[in-house]
Amino acid sequence: MGKNRLLEPSLLNNSEQVFWLLKFIDYFIVPTVPDVLMSHEDTNPAACPEPVVDVQGDARWMSQHNRCVQECKDAEPDVLFVGDSMVQLMQQQEVWRELFSPLHVLNFGIAGDTTCNVLWRLQNGALQNIRPKVVVVWVGTNNHQHTAEQVAGGVMEIVQLLVNQLPHTKVILMSLLPRGEKPNPLREKNAEVNHLLRASVTRLTPVQFLDLSSGFVHSDGTISSRDMFDYLHLTASGYRKVARPLHELLLQILEETPDEKQTTLA
Repeated sequence: MGKNRLLEPSLLNNSEQVFWLLKFIDYFIVPTVPDVLMSHEDTNPAACPEPVVDVQGDARWMSQHNRCVQECKDAEPDVLFVGDSMVQLMQQQEVWRELFSPLHVLNFGIAGDTTCNVLWRLQNGALQNIRPKVVVVWVGTNNHQHTAEQVAGGVMEIVQLLVNQLPHTKVILMSLLPRGEKPNPLREKNAEVNHLLRASVTRLTPVQFLDLSSGFVHSDGTISSRDMFDYLHLTASGYRKVARPLHELLLQILEETPDEKQTTLA
């Protein structure tokens, strides 16, 4: 008699049906529940690629992503910046035109992006047809719903994707900056993310961690509005604090990287 026929009403009375139904659930269904829970727990939600949900209805985020994909077809950058508003707003600063524009750069920053959004963009066209010598990654401060461990794991997922898809490219991983005028839990979380990232990148040769977080907090624990106008986003003077050491590191890497004729990727 097949297993499925054990549950046929024509073959069993009511008490037997209940008995065998319970045995069926106990044997075939209950053992699978811990496996499902375990796989869910093992999945880092900050490392799951996903686009931004268009709750406002104007499709601006997708339009920005599509523009980045088109720029990949039109340009051959030596340096690619990818991340959130910290990257995007840098392009509006005079220091960008002074230091970074001459390096043949593309800026793929989108305000509000989390590690999940950047992962999705990189997997959906943002790396097509380009072979930059250096990629600058700066993302993670918008992952409000994730723990420090999850955020660091999401950032490292981005880094690993870049290493895998662009094996001859160097990666500069920017530290998360402190946030909030006074000490607060989000600032502490960002510091913990930086600690985890610093330890993680030591295992990846083409990756350098650039920690610029210490230059913004004063001795009394406060952050000045002269550096961050809203205690999160940088002012012109704040961007200069970040830009100069980043520019020096970029020049060093570019000088060490031999010129190779860029070929179009399939």
